[in-house]
Amino acid sequence: MPTTAPAFSDATASDSALRRFLFGLPGVDAVGLEARAASLGTRSIKTTAKAHAIDLAISMIDLTTLEGADTPGKVRALAAKAVNPDPTDRTTPRTAAVCVYPDMASAAAAALAGSGVKVASVATAFPAGRAALDVKLADVRDAVAAGADEIDMVIDRGAFLSGRFLKVYEEILAVKAECGSARLKVIFETGELSTYDNIRRASWIGMLAGADFIKTSTGKVATNATPANTLLMLEAVRDFRAATGVQIGVKPAGGIRTTKDAVKFLVLVNETAGEDWLDPHWFRFGASSLLNDLLMQRQKLSTGRYSGPDYVTVD
Repeated sequence: MPTTAPAFSDATASDSALRRFLFGLPGVDAVGLEARAASLGTRSIKTTAKAHAIDLAISMIDLTTLEGADTPGKVRALAAKAVNPDPTDRTTPRTAAVCVYPDMASAAAAALAGSGVKVASVATAFPAGRAALDVKLADVRDAVAAGADEIDMVIDRGAFLSGRFLKVYEEILAVKAECGSARLKVIFETGELSTYDNIRRASWIGMLAGADFIKTSTGKVATNATPANTLLMLEAVRDFRAATGVQIGVKPAGGIRTTKDAVKFLVLVNETAGEDWLDPHWFRFGASSLLNDLLMQRQKLSTGRYSGPDYVTVD
C-alpha cells in the first residue's frame, strides 16, 4: 500500500499525530483569501492570449455526464464531442477526459479508444460516499477493470467533520492502492466542509495519502467550485511540492459555466501555483456546460461573429 510523503511520515503515524499536524497548519485569513481571489479575477487578457486561454481551457475539461438516465448511447455521443468538440473546425483541441459512472466506463473506453482522451469514472459511492469501505473498493475495481484511466473518489465527509481524520486518510490510501495505474482525484465537497481551514486540512490529508489530484466538489450540492476555495487548494499543492518535490493536480468542479469564469481560474493557477500547473495533466475543469461557451467564444474570435448556442451541440 502507498505511504505518505517521507517528509511528513510522522504526521500520519497516529490519529493524534495527524490531528496535531492538521491543526498546526497556518489558519486561513478568509478576508485576505477572498480579496486576493477577487483581485486576480479582475485581470484582463488580450485577444491572442485569450485565444490561447480558450484552447487551453477546452483541453482541460473533464466532459461529464453523471445522471440516472445515462445510457451507452449518451456516453458515446459525449465521447464523440470530447474527441471533436467543434465539427466545423478540426483545429479545436480535444477535451482532457470523459467522466462517467462506473457502469458506463466500458462504453466510454470503447468510444475513446486510441483518441488520447482519458476515461474518468466517479467511484466510492459517489456523490455521498455513504458506503462501507469494501463496497467503495469494489466500485473502484469495477471502474478500473472497465477501462477507467482516472478515478474520482469522494471523501467521507461525516468522518472528516467529526474529527476522524485518520479514517479519511486511510480510506484514501486504500482507494489509491486499488487504482493501480489509474490516477486518483480526491473530492472534498468543499461546500459541506464549512470553513476554509477545513478545506486546507482536507487538502493536506488528500496530498499526504497520495492523491494525484485534489478536487473541490461533486457538482451535486449548492456550493461548488469558487475562486477562493480553488485558490486555497492551489496554495496547498504549491506548498506541498515545495516541501516534498511531488506535484499534485487541482480540479475545480461545478458552477464554472462561462469563458470569463474559466479565464479567471487560469489566472489563479498561473499567479498562485505557477506555469507548471497550466497543463491538462495538472489542472482540470469539471464543468461540462463550460465547453459550449468556450466553443462559441472561440468561433467569435475566429470569425468575428457570435454564433450563439444553436451552433453547438447540446450535451
